[in-house]
Amino acid sequence: MAGDPSSGYVAASNLQQDNNASLPIFDIEPVQLRFAVSSEFVAAQVANNVLVLALSTGRILRIDLDNAADIDDIDLPKKISETGVIRRLFLDPTASHLIIATALGENYYLHTQSRQPKPLSRLKGVLLESVAWNPSLPTASTREILVGASDGIIYETFIEPSSEFYKRDEKYTKPVYKSSDGAITGLWVDMVMDKPDYRRVMLVTNRRLLHFVGRLGRPGHEGSGAIFQKLFDSETPTMNEDPRPAGNAPSKLSVSPEAEEHAAWGETARKPYAWLSNQGIFYGLIERAQDSGLFFAESKLFGNAKIPPSQTPGGRNRPTQEPVQSIVLSQWHILCLVKGRVIAVNRLDESVVYNEAVLEPSQTALGLVSDPTKNTYWLFTTQEVFEIVVNDESRDVWKIMLKSQQFDAASQFAKTPAQKDAVASAAGDHLVSKKQYMEAAAVYGRSTKSFEQVALTFIDEGAPDALCRYLFTKLQTLKKTATMQRVMIASWLIELYMAKLNSLDDSITTKTEISAEQNSNSTSTAFKTSDQLSTARKEFQDFTSRHKTDLDRKTTYEIIGSHGREEELLYFATVVDDYNYVLSYWVQRERWSESLNALKRQTDPDIFYKYSSALMAHAAPEFVDILMRQANLDPEKLIPALLSYDKLVQVPLKENQAVRYLLFCISSLGSTQPAIHNTLISIYASSPSHDEGPLLAYLQQQAYANAGRDPSELPYDTDFALRLCIQNKRIRSCVHIYTAQNQPLQAVELALQVDEIDLAASIADRPHTYTSSSVASSPALRKRLWLAIAKRVIGAGGIKSAIEFLHRSNTSISSSATTEAASSQQLLRIEDLLPLLPDFVVIDDFKEEICDALQSYSRQIDALRQEMDDSAATSQHVKQQLRGLDKRYTIVEPGEKCYVCELPLLMRSFWCFPCQHGFHGDCLTKRVVEWGGLGRAKRIKDLQRELEGAIGAKGQRKEKLNRELERLVAGQCPLCSEMAVRRIDEPFMSASDNKNEWTV
Repeated sequence: MAGDPSSGYVAASNLQQDNNASLPIFDIEPVQLRFAVSSEFVAAQVANNVLVLALSTGRILRIDLDNAADIDDIDLPKKISETGVIRRLFLDPTASHLIIATALGENYYLHTQSRQPKPLSRLKGVLLESVAWNPSLPTASTREILVGASDGIIYETFIEPSSEFYKRDEKYTKPVYKSSDGAITGLWVDMVMDKPDYRRVMLVTNRRLLHFVGRLGRPGHEGSGAIFQKLFDSETPTMNEDPRPAGNAPSKLSVSPEAEEHAAWGETARKPYAWLSNQGIFYGLIERAQDSGLFFAESKLFGNAKIPPSQTPGGRNRPTQEPVQSIVLSQWHILCLVKGRVIAVNRLDESVVYNEAVLEPSQTALGLVSDPTKNTYWLFTTQEVFEIVVNDESRDVWKIMLKSQQFDAASQFAKTPAQKDAVASAAGDHLVSKKQYMEAAAVYGRSTKSFEQVALTFIDEGAPDALCRYLFTKLQTLKKTATMQRVMIASWLIELYMAKLNSLDDSITTKTEISAEQNSNSTSTAFKTSDQLSTARKEFQDFTSRHKTDLDRKTTYEIIGSHGREEELLYFATVVDDYNYVLSYWVQRERWSESLNALKRQTDPDIFYKYSSALMAHAAPEFVDILMRQANLDPEKLIPALLSYDKLVQVPLKENQAVRYLLFCISSLGSTQPAIHNTLISIYASSPSHDEGPLLAYLQQQAYANAGRDPSELPYDTDFALRLCIQNKRIRSCVHIYTAQNQPLQAVELALQVDEIDLAASIADRPHTYTSSSVASSPALRKRLWLAIAKRVIGAGGIKSAIEFLHRSNTSISSSATTEAASSQQLLRIEDLLPLLPDFVVIDDFKEEICDALQSYSRQIDALRQEMDDSAATSQHVKQQLRGLDKRYTIVEPGEKCYVCELPLLMRSFWCFPCQHGFHGDCLTKRVVEWGGLGRAKRIKDLQRELEGAIGAKGQRKEKLNRELERLVAGQCPLCSEMAVRRIDEPFMSASDNKNEWTV
């Protein structure tokens, strides 16, 4: 509740905001009304923070407690003498509907948006005692409501406010029930959970409390007829009767307001009620679902004798007990008004928590009122208004629940850690006394009871499963920062799991042996134990997976290992990603399949390096498969394992897994590490196979990849490769390496040393690959190579072999040269072989070759003589042309123009070219400077400056400068020479030209 102190109302709850537990649960404070009241209060109601006061003068004050300055002052339509004093006010929980009942049976309806009460003509003359509002709490209309009268009749009515003055607000009013016990002093209607067509009705008289549950009738449309008639006609009520009713005894029905705490306790489906009767207060819980008929089975009677007696001014108890005048239910207490005293009784244990005299003997109380929506409570007198302030009403509920051993409920209402701990400890002790150790373990785990005491209790009771559950619960409650405690508890749990698993294994073994010997029914028992073993193992695995950060690896390994649990040991190592331990375990036992399975889940490169030698030796294909799927490995660190494998196993190169992995690194990973290539060459070269094909294929592939680059950029060490190939007699590979290094002489010499004439000839056939600047030109080098080969051939086969080799060399050269140059590109001639022949050799064997050589020389001499004659004739022709240049001339027409400035050519000095293009001298110079390039332009400008500085001078220097300038400027026509060709990519139209001139 809230109120502005500057307005006309100040809420008592605003005067005291301290909700400290040291304050009493209930405190009654007078409400300060900041407006004058000229007459007494005769009735009052509060709902949804709206206070309605009825004055003895017939005025009604409606105050919005959220905005206390907003006060509606309302008068009844008739005078007080015509209606009588207002005797009852009925306000619905939303404060939307107000029914006003007077002493003379004049009843009125007032909507929250209206200030003009409307008479309820169909209820005229009816003395209203109670109203049951529609449980759906509508605001536009009341919908179907029940009204209890003083003559015992219950009416059903439907009130819908209308703006038309002469139109009745009641759609219908119909009596639906008649009680023979007199006035209906209390009415309450509620819906039945999950059954929208059902209603629950409670009504009280001075003698009875009746409870109906049944289905409603359904009229044609809403507001067209009564719906409760069917319920009252067809259902038999559950009844509680006062055996000694009194005609003037108070009778009132009160239902507790809604509370969130009920939901927490599970009371969503149960609602407290209380009936004030002549015997005392009859109270209990209403089942909001359709009950079994035992409605009053759990209800109790708080008799008048239990109410604390009032005291005399001297402090003695009065001999007579005053009756209870009024009651209201709070969430946990029954508030009673007894002769100016307010007494609060806890409805759980009937303890009196508040007993204070509030009113003076001269004050007249109207009664207690509750706001069912806002959970506030009020006491009204004829002159004053009091608010009953509630401070943490449920503070002691947990104690009451604990005393009654309702531990779950007590835990729900315990708010402080100390309270929750007390509940948990008591609940655990209770469960232990009942031998319910597993349940006790879960409860103890949430308490702060001595860890040692709880653990020893379970150990003494022989309940290891309960101890395990307690430790697990305790582990969950510990903070992450309590590292040592968490590690100790987790390690203890591992010990318990191992002991349980071993015990179950032993039990299975024993029962199996017994069943085998006796052929008894122990087999089924063994199966049950096997299921328990599987469950225990699953619990261990779940625990280690969830709490692996709480376990010390070394300690856990020692605990599990001491029990000999191999499967659990490996599972823990896998969970904590300790694949090093798993691999070490399997490798030591030479279980290679398991080792590889563990390695597949590993990503740490160091693990691969560490166990590569063992795995390559015993499971090379599978291990290489795994290596090829790893992208973060350094192949160089695997070389020792690959070499060790190559020495250990003797398999063909196609099956060699080291070669397979190295080729993968080179071809797929693009490795250029020399160590990788050198290792592959080493394995190829040292292979026992005599086939050099794989090694040559590799060397040729690398040579092709390195084509056009320096041999030093090859990815392998050529000296190392040569040394290995020579050591292992891989001649063709050596020759290839020499060739790749541009060392053809060494390659041919090595081939000739092993009599590989064809190999040496194939090298000599490729002269275009030898371009080293440190040796002679390519033809000379090729001739040298062929001579070296020829010497070996002549030495081995004689003159006939030499002649055949001569034909072979010339044929090779002729096939690689053009027809025109074939004859001139013969590297070896007969005269080149003559020095290589023995001194005493018969010329008849190569007479034809000598004749062919002499004829070739003769033809060459004739060709040279013809070339000399042609040169002499050409020289004579050039001399004649030079002599004719002195007499050459060009005719210039009078109208010819300069091809640069387009002015007449004869205006000033000019140049005229044989192509008939003419230019002024200065125009030609300008154009040559623009088009001739930076070097020529710079030289022309330099010459012009030198000539300007030499004006008036004579001599050879000036003539020399003029000749050079003329040569640069007039050496060629700028429109016909290379200058024009170089400008072919320039556009026809420049930036300075007029674009319109080019328009077609």
